[in-house]
Amino acid sequence: MPSTFNRSDRISAELRRLVGTLVHEVVRDHALPSVSVSDVEASRELDTATVYVTALVAEQGPPAVKLLNEMAKDFRRELSRIMKIRRVPELRFKYDDSVDKGERIEQLLREAQKPTD
Repeated sequence: MPSTFNRSDRISAELRRLVGTLVHEVVRDHALPSVSVSDVEASRELDTATVYVTALVAEQGPPAVKLLNEMAKDFRRELSRIMKIRRVPELRFKYDDSVDKGERIEQLLREAQKPTD
């Protein structure tokens, strides 16, 4: 059976692993809000990669994303030293609110199941 992963999928997976490590180090070293990389989607042409991050505290997510976008060039420079590809995609960080939405849905379902007096 032929592989269904194309080159951009493989690079996205590698970027998710490497950027996740870099973000973890930056969060720890610079006392930034605690965020983690949830996914990376590289464009088909591999010129840009969208890095989705989640935060432990939802209110800290957008400010952390702003800081990460300011550091994107530094991350890209570091990735160019690590990765064995000709050109590392430009990184764009975005906040992934799917976890927040899931928690909100769970909360609403729990409230709906409470017995009414």
